Amino acid sequence: MSSFRVLQFNMQFGQVWNDTYPDRAPVRIEETIAEIRRHRADVILLQEVEQALPGGVQFHPPPNYTRLKAELVGYDSWFSYPKADPRELPFGIGLAIFSKSPLHDTIRIDLPSPPIEFEFFGKKTTPTDRLLIGATTAIFGREVQLLNVHLLAFFMLGSSSTANPFQRNLVAEQLAATRGPTILTGDFNVSRHQSLVTQFGECGFSTVQQQEVTWRRRPFVLDHIFHNAQLRPVGHQVVPTPASDHHAVVADFEFVG
Repeated sequence: MSSFRVLQFNMQFGQVWNDTYPDRAPVRIEETIAEIRRHRADVILLQEVEQALPGGVQFHPPPNYTRLKAELVGYDSWFSYPKADPRELPFGIGLAIFSKSPLHDTIRIDLPSPPIEFEFFGKKTTPTDRLLIGATTAIFGREVQLLNVHLLAFFMLGSSSTANPFQRNLVAEQLAATRGPTILTGDFNVSRHQSLVTQFGECGFSTVQQQEVTWRRRPFVLDHIFHNAQLRPVGHQVVPTPASDHHAVVADFEFVG
């Protein structure tokens, strides 16, 4: 039976990793492109495609996504920014799906953030909303639903997504409503990831791995590739890369039945 490959990657808007000064590392989108290409994935799901700009400005067309589209010849794609917000901090925003087979029935779902107050460089603010996007494609003649999400990092705000489960619950509702083979990937930003794995397990979804750390800044498993029972993982790998502060996660799948 034939298999297909999925790449999950938080690309941190192309900012490479520097052990000494990670926040001052340069943006080198060409290294992002090289990292993506080397995995030869059939489906690529990316978070933090663009860097947020002051005042919540969003460039149209999105520059990094536009570059990726030009370089990843032979892929169809779908991108969305989160809802524009002047409170946006200068980190990564925007989700993308690339597929070697055509995408259709694209969706985007805003994931509201709670009004948790925190300080950023001495100024009090509250977090902006997050996003889930999706699309459907045909792989080996079978329809597969692809979902991609980037949740709020509550642990950075002195809280947790267990205490504030609304975003996770919206994603779980989407999982519970799926029909047919489905893959959900993303940067879930859950430091104690077992609670997330258990919650999505109740919706019929499993993660391909939950042992290896996927983030350089802290020893957390933040990035996952979830799948339902109609797909069987036949191999996976967590791949450290200097192209981001996140590792790439790769998984190969077969259809069940």
